[in-house]
Amino acid sequence: MVPRQQPHSVAAYQPTPPDSSRFTHMTLAEGFDEPMQMAILPNLNVLVVERKGAVRLYDAQERQLKTIAHFNVFSGIEDGLLGVAADPKFSTNHWVYFYYGLGGERNVSQLVRYELQGEKLIETSKKVLLEVPTQRTYCCHSAGYLTFGSDGLLYLSIGDNTNAEEIEGHNPTDERPGRQLADGQGTSANSNDLRGKILRIKPEADGTYTIPEGNLFPKDGSKGRPEIYVMGCRNPFRVSVDPKNSFVYWGDVGPDTQVPAQEGTMSYDEINQARKPGFFGYPYFLGNNEAFPKYDFATKKEGPKQDPAHPMNLSPNNTGVKELPPAQPAMIWYGKGPSKRWPLVGKGGASAMAGPVYYSDLYPNAPYKLPAYYNGKLFIYEWIRHWIMAVTLDEQGNYVKMEPFLPQLNVVAPMDMQMARDGSIYLLAYGTNWFAKNTDAGLIRVEYAEGNRKPIAAIQVDKRYGGLPLTVHLSAAASKDYDPADTLSFRWKIGTVLKKGRELTHTFTKPGLYQVTLTATDPHGAQGFSTVAIKVGNTPPEVRIDTKANRTFYWDKTTLDYEVKVRDVEDQKIDPSRVSVAFHYLTFGKDLASVLSAGESPQFAATQKLYNSLDCKACHALDTKSIGPSLNDISKRYHGKTHVKETLSQKIIKGGSGNWGTYPMPPHPNLSTPEADELVGYILSLAEQKPRLPLKGNLSLNQHPGKGKEGAYVLRASYTDRGARGIEPLEASAQLVLRDPLIQLEDYHEGNVGVTPATLQTNFVSYIRSISEGKYVRFNQLDLQHVKRIRFRVQPDGPGGSIEIRLDSRTGPVVGTVEIPAGKQSSWQEFTAPIQAKPGLHDWYIVFRNPKAGWVNLFNVDWMVVEKE
Repeated sequence: MVPRQQPHSVAAYQPTPPDSSRFTHMTLAEGFDEPMQMAILPNLNVLVVERKGAVRLYDAQERQLKTIAHFNVFSGIEDGLLGVAADPKFSTNHWVYFYYGLGGERNVSQLVRYELQGEKLIETSKKVLLEVPTQRTYCCHSAGYLTFGSDGLLYLSIGDNTNAEEIEGHNPTDERPGRQLADGQGTSANSNDLRGKILRIKPEADGTYTIPEGNLFPKDGSKGRPEIYVMGCRNPFRVSVDPKNSFVYWGDVGPDTQVPAQEGTMSYDEINQARKPGFFGYPYFLGNNEAFPKYDFATKKEGPKQDPAHPMNLSPNNTGVKELPPAQPAMIWYGKGPSKRWPLVGKGGASAMAGPVYYSDLYPNAPYKLPAYYNGKLFIYEWIRHWIMAVTLDEQGNYVKMEPFLPQLNVVAPMDMQMARDGSIYLLAYGTNWFAKNTDAGLIRVEYAEGNRKPIAAIQVDKRYGGLPLTVHLSAAASKDYDPADTLSFRWKIGTVLKKGRELTHTFTKPGLYQVTLTATDPHGAQGFSTVAIKVGNTPPEVRIDTKANRTFYWDKTTLDYEVKVRDVEDQKIDPSRVSVAFHYLTFGKDLASVLSAGESPQFAATQKLYNSLDCKACHALDTKSIGPSLNDISKRYHGKTHVKETLSQKIIKGGSGNWGTYPMPPHPNLSTPEADELVGYILSLAEQKPRLPLKGNLSLNQHPGKGKEGAYVLRASYTDRGARGIEPLEASAQLVLRDPLIQLEDYHEGNVGVTPATLQTNFVSYIRSISEGKYVRFNQLDLQHVKRIRFRVQPDGPGGSIEIRLDSRTGPVVGTVEIPAGKQSSWQEFTAPIQAKPGLHDWYIVFRNPKAGWVNLFNVDWMVVEKE
């Protein structure tokens, strides 16, 4: 068994980490449909495979993304087109390898080779190197990553392909008759099965392969499949091979069990290191060779644990050797809760992945090679937790420390990480939702530069969608260069059209998906790139709410008349059933940005904000099944059931399994019970029959408790069109938010006065003070419709003066004035300013005047009340 050193302190003298501003990142392409792996070709073109079968080519010269092939694949459960790798001698032989679930009735996955000429895969060149029998009854774990070592050997990772359901909180070792698909001893721990393994083979020119020296089992197959290099894996999703010593690194995605462990439960994700072939423990051991108890699924009783030095596979589903090699511990392991051993890894859901090991001398003339600080470091990354770490190893390959690598990148679900021959790093981002085409799924290039730094190109576009013709405004104003003396020039490629300039407009006259690429160039010729996609052919709808009432304030015993009007260029005739109109009174009203972002459930605005801060959305989408059920499906299942809220709340906190099938839910121990209750309430509300209001009507404003509260009425209307010209349906919405007419002046949006906080000394009243000639406060976008007067609560405390209400600027038209007498810390009094009502939304400037008083305090103001006619 290969020993692993425990983490220890680093020597006192370490190289200084490089300045992060010397790293330039650029999005080369976006909008992939489940990108799984990439292959960087010698000319820096990039092949990207998508799980449903598409082969995409990013053309580095044209800076365009193209679809060049589509395989017929089985893409159920987690299967599909999973891996791609270019042959080390691609420049001369043009060979590319793919691994995918074969479409059709045969339950097999294939490793194949094609010849790629330019942008075309030559169909007649196809060679099938290897077929792997699989089961397609239960999910999950396919892995399917391909990579070459420096010796030209090809490595293929294969998941355990074992039923992860109904494991009763234990490891999948169900030996009962008929349950062989739920027994990982028949795959991961079976020397005669290729699943749950990392294979190592030598591809031959004729499309076959041979077995290299030094694999785990003899070449004659007498003890197991000779292709196996590593066994005892669950889902070895991402693999890399150290180019100098051929150590193999991989991230193994862990199970969700209830078996107690040294830290939490036996649900560790692992970063593994194989210095030589071996058995890495699963399904008997995890982490530092912590053992699962033998669980009898028939009697529901736990038995003894295995000895990692002498593991035995006695399962009736095992067709290989019974005496397994000694189990090897993981190099890094962590569970769903905080890790004491590796605190930087965070907590929550997890999907550990291993990236490349970097050596400076392998990139002697590379223009973007990483600094020497990273020499010999291993890069690891996290699909769910969205981090990348640089791991320092000692000369023997033992773990020393880890540190964040470029956290400012914020890559959404990093799926693959590779280094190109020019020293740059390529990252493949899967995007937000599982099993979905994500707008934030992209191909990212990261460059490092000493001396002159490359500019960072950033695109701002006023429209991402539109009908025909579509005129868009493109801006490079957000681009930057960390060398302050550099002035940038900009070139745009819009489809096939080339333009120049910092700002420009472009009109699209044909429907379709257009890639827009910006090139920013500094005076030294250094360039940065960025790409966005613009969809042309469907005009977003327009939704408007008309009313004769005030659009900002509500008053007692009044009604709100409204009429919703929808216009859509492509739909023409609007179907009223597609228009949603909802009306709520919310007990909070100051955080209007959160309210308006909450869609049709503004009462859950704060809860949605909490939900989005957690890892839940990595497994649960709103409408569609992801790795877990959709929120809508959860709501429908439990709608109307009594006493379910407490059960679900505890499940969120403690985790659980078995109710929805494949993936148990990780625990969230740091959530409080009230927070979990809020989340459950939000989810359950999704299935409630929401009253659909008519497009026109009158609403009584009678739900508010009294003046001075922070509540608000929200009327929201939305419409989703039918889509057009191949562009998906688009939604638009409008809302009216009516607030309490009493406004605390310290809540201003802008101003230059002082604020006295609420304390015992002020009788728990907060107010504005330090009010002298010409000072002001501003409130954004308020309506004067039907306003007759504004009443101010004032404490005379100085020479007095006047309060002016002006519109849109400090010198704008005056619509009301009130005089405030002199006084010295007088009692609070109320003064009223008559208003010349004007309809429409304006910024209100409350300006304080007394030109003769100088810079002394004129008076103090607590609040103002806007009063109706």
